[in-house]
Amino acid sequence: MKKTVMYAVVLAMGLGFAANGMAADKGPADITLKSTIDAGATPKPATFPHAKHQEKMACKECHHSKGADGKQVAYVEGQKNEKCESCHNKAAGIANAKVATFKDAAHTRCKGCHTEKKAGPTKCPDCHK
Repeated sequence: MKKTVMYAVVLAMGLGFAANGMAADKGPADITLKSTIDAGATPKPATFPHAKHQEKMACKECHHSKGADGKQVAYVEGQKNEKCESCHNKAAGIANAKVATFKDAAHTRCKGCHTEKKAGPTKCPDCHK
């Protein structure tokens, strides 16, 4: 009986550690955002503190995917995240000019959220060092 309980506890702890390890892998702590498809003459990378945002927000607040019809589909926990510019680029033909390119989408999403919440950077040199 004691061995059964001991094995159950060890198994539960092992599964708990494994699940914790999987949940912890949510991308790098900091990301350098840079357009490679619609790069301008002098593209200016932006520094994005990914881990800092994860502490305050759910993944679905920023991430989404694209359906077969080309329209935005809501984020599903655990889905593979494609690079934003795989859809947000001039060749993709997104009708909404506010999010047609990676730069436009990032400025709309990031600056829009920071302006709405009155928190976070909204000036160019704050992100583009």
